[in-house]
Amino acid sequence: MSELQRGPDRSPPPGVHRGGKTLSVMPTYRCNAACRDCGTFSNPDQRIHLAEETIRAAIDEAVTLGFANVVFTGGEPTLRWPSLLRCLRYAAGRLPTRIVTNAVWAASVDKAEARLRALRDAGLDEINFSTGDEHVRFVPVERVVNAMIACNRIGMIFHTMVERRHGAGVTKQALLRDPRLAAAFERPAVPLRIEESPWMPVDPAAVAAYPPGDAITEANVQACRGCDSVLQTYVLQADGVIGACCGLGMRTTPELHAGQAEGEGFLRRAVAEAEADLVKLALRYIGPEKLLRLAAERDPGIRWEGLYAHRCQSCMRLYKDPRVVAAAIEAVEAEQANLVAAACFDEVALPAYMAATPS
Repeated sequence: MSELQRGPDRSPPPGVHRGGKTLSVMPTYRCNAACRDCGTFSNPDQRIHLAEETIRAAIDEAVTLGFANVVFTGGEPTLRWPSLLRCLRYAAGRLPTRIVTNAVWAASVDKAEARLRALRDAGLDEINFSTGDEHVRFVPVERVVNAMIACNRIGMIFHTMVERRHGAGVTKQALLRDPRLAAAFERPAVPLRIEESPWMPVDPAAVAAYPPGDAITEANVQACRGCDSVLQTYVLQADGVIGACCGLGMRTTPELHAGQAEGEGFLRRAVAEAEADLVKLALRYIGPEKLLRLAAERDPGIRWEGLYAHRCQSCMRLYKDPRVVAAAIEAVEAEQANLVAAACFDEVALPAYMAATPS
């Protein structure tokens, strides 16, 4: 966990998961892009957005509850530019801040630098860029390169996430070979962070093509860990629904919701509701891939091997396929003792050991 994620020292919030939590805010569902299989179903026609007073109330409560940071995502959060700057100023100095963007605004390095300076002056600590074969249908990859170069100019911490799929044209290696990027980072002011993540269909019945070894099988499922987003990230969506993870396809999965941004204490109530859900606990401490495998052990007719590389698609299958749902519930009930042991290890024993071990 980075210094930005940890934030100022605070007593851990009550509940099962004691680690630093993230408040993720979607100011709008609107986006300049209309990517196929967009995990938030964002596009230019969406007009739903959050009221600023709701965002401020969520930030206030996140501070009170000891959350670690606040992230503004979307949709494309910079489409709500004046509001975004005001919300960043409101959070600045109280919570570390980050935004996730497709860098549509970075038409040149100079224009990107001007935007980044405005964001930093408003209190932004870190910025994440999204790109890949779907994104570049709407935002040229050169704009992400411009934004990364501008980040290096002003010393802004950034992270770039690239879609991974079979036969992709836009890849991490392709970006690293970009001569402008290579020249700009000969003397890096900040680390050049580029990673890849599988691009998934939002339909759990659809199967995408991935590079060899990406899809989960019996050979690699044991390496899968619990989902560290569930019960750690609470998403205040543009329609006021609060999600209990940052999962793709969450808008179509009510079981991953944990309340509505209404009345006082809505964030605390969402945390309590989410942590009372045995399936969410299993997702965090066992993981969706292993749960899917456990369901298949109870119902051998369930096919799972080689289908999914992105864990959110495994998770959606657990919620959307009635046959899997029935077997998974049986599996979760049977795993309650292991769940308690895993939670105690992750939340109590391991942190205590790490705190007592000299670095």
